[in-house]
Amino acid sequence: MSLRLRDLLGPRGEALQLEAVTGELGLDRFLPDAEVASPGLALSGYTGRFFPGRIHVFGETEITYLQGLPAEDRRARLDAFFAFDIPCVFVTKGQELPAELLALATERRVPVLRSRLKTAEFYRRFKPLLEEAYAPRTTVHGSLADVYGVGLLFIGRSGIGKSECVLDLVERGHRLVADDVVLVTRRGNDVLIGRGHELAGHHMEIRGIGLIDIQSIFGIRAVRQQKRIEVVVQLEAWETAQDADRTGLGAQTTEILGVALPKVVVPLNPGKNITVVSEVVAMNHLLRYTGVDVAAQFNERLIRRMREQSRVREYLQEDYE
Repeated sequence: MSLRLRDLLGPRGEALQLEAVTGELGLDRFLPDAEVASPGLALSGYTGRFFPGRIHVFGETEITYLQGLPAEDRRARLDAFFAFDIPCVFVTKGQELPAELLALATERRVPVLRSRLKTAEFYRRFKPLLEEAYAPRTTVHGSLADVYGVGLLFIGRSGIGKSECVLDLVERGHRLVADDVVLVTRRGNDVLIGRGHELAGHHMEIRGIGLIDIQSIFGIRAVRQQKRIEVVVQLEAWETAQDADRTGLGAQTTEILGVALPKVVVPLNPGKNITVVSEVVAMNHLLRYTGVDVAAQFNERLIRRMREQSRVREYLQEDYE
Protein backbone atom coordinates (compact mmCIF):
# COMPACT_ATOMS: atom_id res chain seq x y z
CA MET A 1 0.00 0.00 0.00
CA SER A 2 1.57 3.26 -1.06
CA LEU A 3 -1.31 5.72 -1.35
CA ARG A 4 -3.10 7.31 1.61
CA LEU A 5 -6.09 9.60 1.50
CA ARG A 6 -3.92 12.33 3.00
CA ASP A 7 -1.58 12.03 0.01
CA LEU A 8 -4.44 13.04 -2.28
CA LEU A 9 -4.79 16.35 -0.45
CA GLY A 10 -1.14 17.25 -1.09
CA PRO A 11 0.88 17.85 -4.25
CA ARG A 12 0.46 14.23 -5.36
CA GLY A 13 -3.29 14.67 -5.75
CA GLU A 14 -3.40 18.36 -6.57
CA ALA A 15 -5.03 17.68 -9.94
CA LEU A 16 -8.06 16.13 -8.20
CA GLN A 17 -8.99 19.41 -6.43
CA LEU A 18 -10.09 17.64 -3.26
CA GLU A 19 -11.27 18.85 0.12
CA ALA A 20 -11.86 16.70 3.20
CA VAL A 21 -15.53 17.17 4.10
CA THR A 22 -15.16 15.06 7.26
CA GLY A 23 -11.98 16.83 8.38
CA GLU A 24 -9.12 14.67 9.66
CA LEU A 25 -11.32 11.61 9.91
CA GLY A 26 -9.57 8.60 8.32
CA LEU A 27 -7.07 10.58 6.26
CA ASP A 28 -4.20 8.28 7.27
CA ARG A 29 -6.09 5.29 5.88
CA PHE A 30 -4.52 3.56 2.89
CA LEU A 31 -6.65 3.18 -0.20
CA PRO A 32 -7.48 -0.54 -0.22
CA ASP A 33 -8.02 -1.20 -3.91
CA ALA A 34 -7.21 0.27 -7.29
CA GLU A 35 -10.81 -0.21 -8.45
CA VAL A 36 -13.21 2.72 -8.52
CA ALA A 37 -16.95 2.04 -8.44
CA SER A 38 -20.25 3.87 -8.56
CA PRO A 39 -22.67 2.88 -5.76
CA GLY A 40 -25.79 3.55 -7.82
CA LEU A 41 -27.28 0.03 -7.69
CA ALA A 42 -26.47 -0.36 -4.01
CA LEU A 43 -28.31 2.87 -3.23
CA SER A 44 -31.33 1.62 -5.16
CA GLY A 45 -31.43 -1.51 -2.99
CA TYR A 46 -29.62 -4.15 -5.05
CA THR A 47 -26.44 -5.33 -3.26
CA GLY A 48 -26.03 -8.77 -4.83
CA ARG A 49 -22.98 -7.68 -6.86
CA PHE A 50 -21.84 -4.90 -4.53
CA PHE A 51 -18.13 -4.79 -3.63
CA PRO A 52 -17.83 -2.60 -0.53
CA GLY A 53 -14.00 -2.66 -0.43
CA ARG A 54 -13.70 -0.52 -3.54
CA ILE A 55 -13.40 3.26 -3.78
CA HIS A 56 -16.91 4.66 -4.15
CA VAL A 57 -17.66 7.83 -6.10
CA PHE A 58 -20.94 9.73 -5.75
CA GLY A 59 -21.55 11.63 -8.94
CA GLU A 60 -24.38 13.97 -9.85
CA THR A 61 -26.67 11.04 -10.66
CA GLU A 62 -26.29 9.46 -7.21
CA ILE A 63 -26.66 12.74 -5.29
CA THR A 64 -29.70 13.82 -7.34
CA TYR A 65 -31.30 10.41 -6.79
CA LEU A 66 -30.80 10.65 -3.03
CA GLN A 67 -32.13 14.21 -2.83
CA GLY A 68 -35.27 13.17 -4.71
CA LEU A 69 -36.16 10.53 -2.12
CA PRO A 70 -38.32 11.18 0.93
CA ALA A 71 -36.20 11.80 4.01
CA GLU A 72 -37.15 8.44 5.56
CA ASP A 73 -36.28 6.46 2.42
CA ARG A 74 -33.04 8.42 1.93
CA ARG A 75 -31.97 7.58 5.47
CA ALA A 76 -32.81 3.89 4.95
CA ARG A 77 -30.86 3.63 1.66
CA LEU A 78 -27.79 5.35 3.11
CA ASP A 79 -27.99 3.30 6.29
CA ALA A 80 -27.92 0.10 4.21
CA PHE A 81 -24.98 1.43 2.21
CA PHE A 82 -22.89 2.41 5.22
CA ALA A 83 -23.69 -0.89 6.93
CA PHE A 84 -20.91 -2.32 4.74
CA ASP A 85 -17.24 -1.75 5.52
CA ILE A 86 -16.76 1.23 3.21
CA PRO A 87 -13.13 2.51 3.00
CA CYS A 88 -13.95 6.02 1.75
CA VAL A 89 -16.38 8.08 -0.30
CA PHE A 90 -15.68 10.68 -2.99
CA VAL A 91 -18.21 13.26 -4.16
CA THR A 92 -17.71 15.07 -7.46
CA LYS A 93 -18.79 18.37 -8.99
CA GLY A 94 -18.62 20.19 -5.64
CA GLN A 95 -22.14 19.05 -4.77
CA GLU A 96 -23.85 19.66 -1.47
CA LEU A 97 -24.10 16.45 0.52
CA PRO A 98 -27.38 15.24 2.03
CA ALA A 99 -27.27 15.72 5.79
CA GLU A 100 -27.96 12.02 6.31
CA LEU A 101 -24.94 11.03 4.23
CA LEU A 102 -22.57 13.23 6.19
CA ALA A 103 -24.02 12.13 9.53
CA LEU A 104 -23.80 8.41 8.75
CA ALA A 105 -20.29 8.73 7.31
CA THR A 106 -19.11 10.46 10.48
CA GLU A 107 -20.87 7.91 12.66
CA ARG A 108 -19.35 4.93 10.81
CA ARG A 109 -15.90 6.57 10.62
CA VAL A 110 -15.92 6.73 6.79
CA PRO A 111 -13.91 9.66 5.36
CA VAL A 112 -15.65 11.76 2.71
CA LEU A 113 -13.71 13.85 0.19
CA ARG A 114 -15.23 16.24 -2.32
CA SER A 115 -13.88 17.35 -5.69
CA ARG A 116 -14.87 20.33 -7.82
CA LEU A 117 -14.28 18.28 -10.97
CA LYS A 118 -17.02 16.75 -13.05
CA THR A 119 -17.37 13.00 -12.57
CA ALA A 120 -15.88 11.96 -15.92
CA GLU A 121 -12.90 14.28 -15.47
CA PHE A 122 -12.41 13.06 -11.91
CA TYR A 123 -12.24 9.46 -13.13
CA ARG A 124 -9.79 10.44 -15.89
CA ARG A 125 -7.39 12.05 -13.43
CA PHE A 126 -7.87 9.62 -10.55
CA LYS A 127 -7.32 6.32 -12.34
CA PRO A 128 -3.70 7.01 -13.43
CA LEU A 129 -2.82 7.80 -9.80
CA LEU A 130 -4.28 4.51 -8.67
CA GLU A 131 -2.68 2.53 -11.49
CA GLU A 132 0.75 3.92 -10.62
CA ALA A 133 0.33 3.27 -6.90
CA TYR A 134 -0.89 -0.32 -7.30
CA ALA A 135 1.01 -1.38 -10.42
CA PRO A 136 2.97 -4.66 -10.24
CA ARG A 137 6.61 -3.96 -9.40
CA THR A 138 9.87 -5.74 -8.74
CA THR A 139 13.58 -5.07 -8.25
CA VAL A 140 16.28 -6.14 -10.72
CA HIS A 141 20.01 -6.25 -10.10
CA GLY A 142 21.48 -4.49 -13.12
CA SER A 143 22.09 -1.15 -14.81
CA LEU A 144 19.63 0.76 -17.00
CA ALA A 145 20.70 3.25 -19.66
CA ASP A 146 19.00 5.28 -22.37
CA VAL A 147 20.92 4.62 -25.59
CA TYR A 148 19.59 6.43 -28.67
CA GLY A 149 16.20 6.53 -26.96
CA VAL A 150 16.17 2.76 -26.32
CA GLY A 151 16.11 1.52 -22.73
CA LEU A 152 18.87 -1.08 -22.36
CA LEU A 153 18.85 -3.10 -19.14
CA PHE A 154 22.29 -4.64 -18.51
CA ILE A 155 22.30 -7.77 -16.35
CA GLY A 156 24.94 -10.30 -15.42
CA ARG A 157 26.87 -11.61 -12.44
CA SER A 158 28.38 -9.20 -9.97
CA GLY A 159 31.66 -7.74 -11.23
CA ILE A 160 31.07 -8.63 -14.88
CA GLY A 161 31.30 -4.96 -15.94
CA LYS A 162 27.73 -3.64 -16.12
CA SER A 163 28.51 -0.33 -14.42
CA GLU A 164 31.70 0.21 -16.41
CA CYS A 165 29.81 -0.37 -19.66
CA VAL A 166 27.11 2.15 -18.73
CA LEU A 167 29.77 4.63 -17.56
CA ASP A 168 31.41 4.44 -20.98
CA LEU A 169 28.00 4.95 -22.64
CA VAL A 170 27.43 8.07 -20.53
CA GLU A 171 30.85 9.38 -21.55
CA ARG A 172 29.77 8.93 -25.20
CA GLY A 173 26.66 11.06 -24.67
CA HIS A 174 24.05 8.54 -23.57
CA ARG A 175 22.10 8.71 -20.31
CA LEU A 176 22.11 6.80 -17.03
CA VAL A 177 18.79 5.86 -15.48
CA ALA A 178 19.78 3.53 -12.64
CA ASP A 179 22.78 1.51 -11.51
CA ASP A 180 22.97 -1.65 -9.40
CA VAL A 181 19.31 -1.54 -8.26
CA VAL A 182 16.60 -0.99 -10.88
CA LEU A 183 13.02 -0.58 -9.67
CA VAL A 184 10.71 -1.94 -12.37
CA THR A 185 7.01 -1.11 -12.61
CA ARG A 186 4.56 -2.53 -15.13
CA ARG A 187 2.22 -0.08 -16.83
CA GLY A 188 -0.73 -1.55 -18.64
CA ASN A 189 -0.15 -4.99 -20.16
CA ASP A 190 3.31 -4.77 -21.73
CA VAL A 191 5.15 -1.60 -20.68
CA LEU A 192 7.94 -1.83 -18.11
CA ILE A 193 9.27 1.40 -16.58
CA GLY A 194 12.62 1.33 -14.79
CA ARG A 195 13.96 3.89 -12.32
CA GLY A 196 16.61 4.10 -9.64
CA HIS A 197 16.14 3.98 -5.90
CA GLU A 198 15.45 7.41 -4.43
CA LEU A 199 18.35 7.09 -1.97
CA ALA A 200 20.86 5.93 -4.60
CA GLY A 201 19.95 8.69 -7.02
CA HIS A 202 22.31 8.67 -10.00
CA HIS A 203 25.32 7.39 -8.09
CA MET A 204 27.40 4.58 -9.50
CA GLU A 205 29.87 2.17 -7.93
CA ILE A 206 33.08 1.67 -9.90
CA ARG A 207 35.40 -0.97 -8.49
CA GLY A 208 38.73 0.57 -7.57
CA ILE A 209 37.29 4.09 -7.42
CA GLY A 210 34.19 3.78 -5.28
CA LEU A 211 30.99 5.81 -5.54
CA ILE A 212 30.70 8.55 -8.14
CA ASP A 213 27.91 11.02 -8.85
CA ILE A 214 27.14 10.89 -12.57
CA GLN A 215 25.03 14.06 -12.56
CA SER A 216 27.73 16.09 -10.81
CA ILE A 217 30.48 14.86 -13.14
CA PHE A 218 28.72 14.79 -16.52
CA GLY A 219 25.86 17.23 -15.99
CA ILE A 220 22.09 17.01 -15.95
CA ARG A 221 21.91 15.84 -19.57
CA ALA A 222 23.72 12.61 -18.64
CA VAL A 223 20.86 11.29 -16.48
CA ARG A 224 17.12 10.75 -16.62
CA GLN A 225 14.65 9.81 -13.91
CA GLN A 226 12.96 6.85 -15.59
CA LYS A 227 12.90 4.97 -18.89
CA ARG A 228 10.93 2.23 -20.55
CA ILE A 229 12.88 -1.05 -20.61
CA GLU A 230 12.97 -2.34 -24.18
CA VAL A 231 15.96 -4.70 -24.50
CA VAL A 232 17.78 -6.84 -21.91
CA VAL A 233 21.52 -7.14 -22.52
CA GLN A 234 23.03 -10.07 -20.63
CA LEU A 235 26.80 -9.82 -20.18
CA GLU A 236 28.55 -13.21 -19.94
CA ALA A 237 32.15 -14.30 -19.59
CA TRP A 238 33.49 -15.71 -22.88
CA GLU A 239 34.31 -19.06 -21.29
CA THR A 240 30.80 -19.64 -19.97
CA ALA A 241 28.66 -17.96 -22.66
CA GLN A 242 26.64 -20.62 -24.44
CA ASP A 243 23.59 -18.76 -25.71
CA ALA A 244 25.29 -16.13 -27.87
CA ASP A 245 23.49 -15.74 -31.19
CA ARG A 246 25.68 -15.77 -34.32
CA THR A 247 23.12 -14.74 -36.94
CA GLY A 248 20.31 -12.88 -35.18
CA LEU A 249 17.73 -15.42 -36.36
CA GLY A 250 17.43 -17.18 -33.03
CA ALA A 251 15.86 -14.29 -31.15
CA GLN A 252 15.78 -14.80 -27.40
CA THR A 253 13.38 -13.34 -24.86
CA THR A 254 13.17 -13.03 -21.12
CA GLU A 255 10.26 -12.19 -18.84
CA ILE A 256 9.96 -9.49 -16.19
CA LEU A 257 6.62 -9.13 -14.40
CA GLY A 258 5.03 -11.29 -17.08
CA VAL A 259 6.19 -9.07 -19.95
CA ALA A 260 8.38 -10.68 -22.64
CA LEU A 261 11.43 -8.61 -23.61
CA PRO A 262 14.03 -9.28 -26.31
CA LYS A 263 17.31 -10.48 -24.79
CA VAL A 264 20.79 -10.21 -26.27
CA VAL A 265 23.61 -12.29 -24.79
CA VAL A 266 26.99 -10.62 -25.25
CA PRO A 267 30.09 -12.74 -24.45
CA LEU A 268 32.98 -10.70 -23.05
CA ASN A 269 36.67 -11.18 -23.77
CA PRO A 270 39.69 -8.88 -23.31
CA GLY A 271 39.69 -5.95 -25.74
CA LYS A 272 36.07 -6.25 -26.78
CA ASN A 273 34.42 -2.85 -27.28
CA ILE A 274 31.20 -3.57 -25.40
CA THR A 275 30.14 0.09 -25.62
CA VAL A 276 29.96 0.06 -29.42
CA VAL A 277 28.24 -3.32 -29.29
CA SER A 278 25.61 -1.82 -26.96
CA GLU A 279 25.03 1.07 -29.34
CA VAL A 280 24.54 -1.39 -32.18
CA VAL A 281 22.07 -3.37 -30.07
CA ALA A 282 20.03 -0.19 -29.58
CA MET A 283 20.16 0.81 -33.25
CA ASN A 284 19.30 -2.71 -34.37
CA HIS A 285 16.27 -2.65 -32.07
CA LEU A 286 15.17 0.63 -33.65
CA LEU A 287 15.51 -0.94 -37.10
CA ARG A 288 13.36 -3.90 -36.09
CA TYR A 289 10.81 -1.55 -34.57
CA THR A 290 10.45 0.11 -37.98
CA GLY A 291 10.01 -3.28 -39.65
CA VAL A 292 13.59 -3.86 -40.86
CA ASP A 293 14.95 -7.25 -39.74
CA VAL A 294 18.46 -7.48 -41.19
CA ALA A 295 19.01 -11.14 -40.26
CA ALA A 296 15.67 -12.24 -41.70
CA GLN A 297 16.24 -10.28 -44.92
CA PHE A 298 19.72 -11.75 -45.36
CA ASN A 299 18.35 -15.24 -44.76
CA GLU A 300 15.62 -14.70 -47.37
CA ARG A 301 18.18 -13.53 -49.96
CA LEU A 302 20.38 -16.53 -49.21
CA ILE A 303 17.51 -19.01 -49.59
CA ARG A 304 16.38 -17.30 -52.80
CA ARG A 305 19.90 -17.54 -54.27
CA MET A 306 20.17 -21.21 -53.32
CA ARG A 307 16.87 -21.95 -55.02
CA GLU A 308 17.94 -20.11 -58.17
CA GLN A 309 21.21 -22.05 -58.32
CA SER A 310 19.34 -25.28 -57.72
CA ARG A 311 17.11 -24.60 -60.75
CA VAL A 312 20.20 -23.87 -62.88
CA ARG A 313 21.79 -27.19 -61.86
CA GLU A 314 18.57 -29.07 -62.68
CA TYR A 315 18.46 -27.44 -66.13
CA LEU A 316 22.08 -28.36 -66.86
CA GLN A 317 21.50 -31.96 -65.79
CA GLU A 318 18.66 -32.27 -68.31
CA ASP A 319 20.68 -30.71 -71.17
CA TYR A 320 22.12 -33.61 -73.23
CA GLU A 321 23.38 -31.61 -76.25
